[in-house]
Amino acid sequence: MTSKKMMQAYQKADRHAAAEAGDPHALVSMLFEELLRHMRLFVATLEDDNANLEARSKHFSRSLTILYGLQNSLNFEQGGEIVENLFRLYEYARQQLLSASRTNDETGTNAAINALQDIYDAWSQINVSNH
Repeated sequence: MTSKKMMQAYQKADRHAAAEAGDPHALVSMLFEELLRHMRLFVATLEDDNANLEARSKHFSRSLTILYGLQNSLNFEQGGEIVENLFRLYEYARQQLLSASRTNDETGTNAAINALQDIYDAWSQINVSNH
């Protein structure tokens, strides 16, 4: 196993352990990382004329599943405007994925990825400052 693969395995195990320990910040971070990874892989399949349709479908479906999970975890009673904005962002990302799956145009999905990356970066800063 290469050192890069070993480090990735360690990081993955560390994230899963934190999520299982009930650390909500770690769980949300893990979901964002996976969402961004699958959305980027989905876009890569759109850009590759020889892409495997099974892989495209897997990354598309995984992205939608994670978005659904993030939307359903929002607490509208306590979250106020921030929660409403997050819900709209997740819905925007979902719509862009659906559109890209029909048109093979990744422009909207890339815009959604950039917006989600900004949220993930901000979330990571909150996570660091609280630990």
